[in-house]
This record gives sequence, structure tokens and C-alpha cells, in this order.
Amino acid sequence: MKIKRGVIRKLIILLLLAGVACFIAIIGAASMVRISASGRTYSDVSAIPYRRVGIVLGCSRILPCGRNNLFFQLRVAAAADLFKAHKVDYLLVSGDNQTKDYDEATDLKDCLVHSGVPPEKIYCDFAGFRTLDSVVRAKEVFGLTEMTIISQEFHNQRAIYLARHEGIDAIGFNAEEVDSHNSFGTKLREQLARVKTVLDVYLLRTRPAFLGPKIPIGEIPQPPNKK
Repeated sequence: MKIKRGVIRKLIILLLLAGVACFIAIIGAASMVRISASGRTYSDVSAIPYRRVGIVLGCSRILPCGRNNLFFQLRVAAAADLFKAHKVDYLLVSGDNQTKDYDEATDLKDCLVHSGVPPEKIYCDFAGFRTLDSVVRAKEVFGLTEMTIISQEFHNQRAIYLARHEGIDAIGFNAEEVDSHNSFGTKLREQLARVKTVLDVYLLRTRPAFLGPKIPIGEIPQPPNKK
């Protein structure tokens, strides 16, 4: 059956319009996230301000191919450096734990302890299924109104965008970047993740899969007694 030229022309126009819309959405979301995090990320441990708690955003320790995940290793190194420099007193490790054999938070804690961070200074959030879940739960479950987010810079920017929307005073400590050969796919997915994040915030109003009872982190400083 022959397709009329007019129909083909309309399909091409629709595809072109859809492509333009996608391009605008990607550029717009990326700009919104980047502007929101402007001046709030640090790569020098000596320059970053003190925060009582740092939250380490999880990822898989081992890649599907069996190799170590460089993103994971570099986040652990950054978190350990931040703690040892006394720029945070506690670390909250947040990650996916949907199955018995996959536990990002425990993997992060084990590696941080191996790196010299005392286990009693590390708290686990086992329901950080997405960045949004990790950020919102940091406030709603762990009571944080300010924090340092620890991940690669592109990820920190998106997490800070979410945190500011939730009324959290967040800054980011940038873990070392992974080389382009090993990060190309992740950086590509990040552009789509930013679009999804903006949609979650302004259109879908997405909330975490789970909240739960309050879990205070460490000893909460008390205001001095007034005489």
C-alpha cells in the first residue's frame, strides 16, 4: 500500500518537532540544574565549609562486566578524605538495597571503614533507590536541614538542585572524575536524568518510595542554656 506524500511530510515534521522539543528539554533541564548548584560545589577539601553530616550517594561496587566501579571507588576516597580533614563529623551512606545480594549502602560503609572511618560515625540509608529518594529521606528520615553531598560533580549538581527544592542547605564535595572512556555512558544518561528530575519536581511531584521512622544522626548539639 502506497503512503501519500502528504502523510510522509507530516510524519517528518512531527519527528523534527519532537526532536527539537527533546533538545530544548535537555538543554533547559541541564541549565536549571547547573544554575541551582552554581558556587555550591568544591573540589578542594581545604576550601569546603564544615557541615556536620556528609551524605555519600551510592552506586554499584562492581560493574555488570565484573570490573570494579571507578565511580564507587572515587566516592569512597572523597568521603574518607572529607572525614579525615574534619569537614564532616558523620557520614550517611545512601543506596539501593532492593535485593538480598545487592546492597550499595553496606558496600559503601565497609569500604569507608577499611579506609579508616570509624563505623560508629557512619549511618546507612538502605532505601536510597534514586537520588531523589536519598535527598528527601536525608531530611524527612534523618532530620538533615544542611549537609555536604559527596559524589562526582555532575551528580552533586543534580542532588543539590533537589536538595534546594526541599529547603535543604546543601553543598557538594566533588569526587575525582572518571576518565571519558569509562564515563561516557553515565554522562549521557545524566542528561536524561536531569530532564526526569525537573519533571519529578515540577510536574510529577515524585516522592520517595519509602519514608519511615525518624533516625537521628549522632548526638544532636543542644543550644547553650540562657542564664
